[in-house]
Amino acid sequence: MANQAPNHIKYLLATKQIDFSADTFKIILMESGFVFDKDAHEEYADVSGNELATANGYTQFNKNLAGIVVTEDDVDDRCEIVWGNVTWTAVGGAIGPASGAIICDDTVANDPIVGYIDFGGDYTQPDGGTVTIIAPEVRIS
Repeated sequence: MANQAPNHIKYLLATKQIDFSADTFKIILMESGFVFDKDAHEEYADVSGNELATANGYTQFNKNLAGIVVTEDDVDDRCEIVWGNVTWTAVGGAIGPASGAIICDDTVANDPIVGYIDFGGDYTQPDGGTVTIIAPEVRIS
């Protein structure tokens, strides 16, 4: 899975608006055909029209992330922010197709986007199955 951070996150970090150790972060699934723009997609409102609809075990802007670990990677010259696995169970129909996931900071005004995970194609979870994103991660260079 490819990973991108929006350019706006650098400003938010420099102005101390985001606190990875204290803020609440949410993850959302994006519909098929969504293309992330690291320059234009700064906050939840910029992408909410492309979030999967609430249905079949998926609820819009409702999934909190937990278990955050922040590390410095001097080999690859970046900061890595990783959360624990996140799941949705498909009930009454499929979840998807989803092309990726976006992580937002729910503590800061306007819910800024902190990262995008590109699935590399559309993913659909059939009824009764579980969508799992293992260790969702944001890399900031």
